[in-house]
Amino acid sequence: DTSDRLYLEPLTFEDVLEIVRKERPRGVILQFGGQTPLRLAVALEAAGVPIIGTSSDSIDRAEDRARFNALIETLGLRQPVGGLATTPDEAAALAERIGFPVLVRPSDVLGGRAMEIVHDTASLRHYMATAVRASPDHPVLVDAFLEDAIEVDVDAIADGQQVVLGGILEHVEEAGVHSGDSASVLPPYSLDPAVIREIRVSTHKLALALGVRGLVNVQFAVKDGQVYVIEVNPRASRTVPFVSKAIGVPLAKLAARVQAGATLVELGFVSEVHPRHVAVKEVVLPFKRFPGNDVILGPEMRSTGEVMGLDTTWPLAFAKAMLATGSALPLEGAVFVSVAARDKAAILAPARLLRSLGFEVLATEGTARFLRENGVPAERIPKVHEGKGPHIVERMKRGKVQLVVNTTEGRVAVLDSFAIRETALFGDIPYVTTARAFDAVARAIQEVRREPLGVRPLQSY
Repeated sequence: DTSDRLYLEPLTFEDVLEIVRKERPRGVILQFGGQTPLRLAVALEAAGVPIIGTSSDSIDRAEDRARFNALIETLGLRQPVGGLATTPDEAAALAERIGFPVLVRPSDVLGGRAMEIVHDTASLRHYMATAVRASPDHPVLVDAFLEDAIEVDVDAIADGQQVVLGGILEHVEEAGVHSGDSASVLPPYSLDPAVIREIRVSTHKLALALGVRGLVNVQFAVKDGQVYVIEVNPRASRTVPFVSKAIGVPLAKLAARVQAGATLVELGFVSEVHPRHVAVKEVVLPFKRFPGNDVILGPEMRSTGEVMGLDTTWPLAFAKAMLATGSALPLEGAVFVSVAARDKAAILAPARLLRSLGFEVLATEGTARFLRENGVPAERIPKVHEGKGPHIVERMKRGKVQLVVNTTEGRVAVLDSFAIRETALFGDIPYVTTARAFDAVARAIQEVRREPLGVRPLQSY
């Protein structure tokens, strides 16, 4: 519970080595410091530091792109097609072979920094020229981007012989939003049981093949019923505290015991916990502190905190989580909808649901036309630059809009709609920037209208 010694030093090889020389520990655990300690594993072991838990070679197999690809192939699992590029020409050739859109990111950064979804060759060349320093020592990862896929996070503990899942979290936002910025639901709320079984089996295979001792986090993407492995992190992930609280099991404590030599059987943690309640993780975003920043979520992580909502159904738990972030869902009024062409079909059901609940639906020209053609009455509202009558930002400032739904595609569309998102942010109007989040919000509003939110002691779950 309390450390005997706390060093406020940078996580560099030299600083860690000095502390090890001073403390002379019998064992050093790397799993609880995020990604940075894992990158020190090989060098520390070579320097004679007694690392316990998952070996440095296993960590390297998960971190090294070529070794990890070989492991995935050996286990018969799927992963998005991709490769490494060190020049703009290599990246362009690789992307042409894979097919756009592609997800590009430097191989040596944390938190999704400089990660981008690219839709054409010109944008890719611009990215390679301006966003990253590409070289043989710093290659860029170019992967097929799975559009409209559902991301899934799994936290598990392994002792070398047995693997027990702590929890499976389904992301609310679709693939392309950093896992640290997406709302997540435990247990999964929309995945087919066969998909969940495959995720469990794949997690077991990966943890045992890597020889994990302690915690492991696996990120999957599910598209058209197919499960793809995105990455494996042989360490504690940011979701471990959330999962531990949701299932009532101290995963970090058990993992530390496993790394010190205990087995899961000895610790009495031999099967996955299936809670009867639903836990929703929602993120706290710092946009109000940085005026001028856009609120659109993407591959680069921007959240600065998390909250939890607990209830018997996922829409109620989601509503509580939204409330905890300071964004109470409206139960009546008007919803403004302006979405990219790719999202029009996905927003039809939630727009129809809110209309049936008595909400007024406002939309820009293209979205309004689509909604009306599909039986959802919608009032066309001019964009800011169209200058015909009261435009959407004016309506928002007058308090005539209670919910904003805005998804974009392409640089021009992002710039055109920036004023809408900024007005929502500083006007404290709830907003969503993905189609799946709109669906979750609509269901939550329906559920709260039917059954107002209640309060229960945490222990009752």
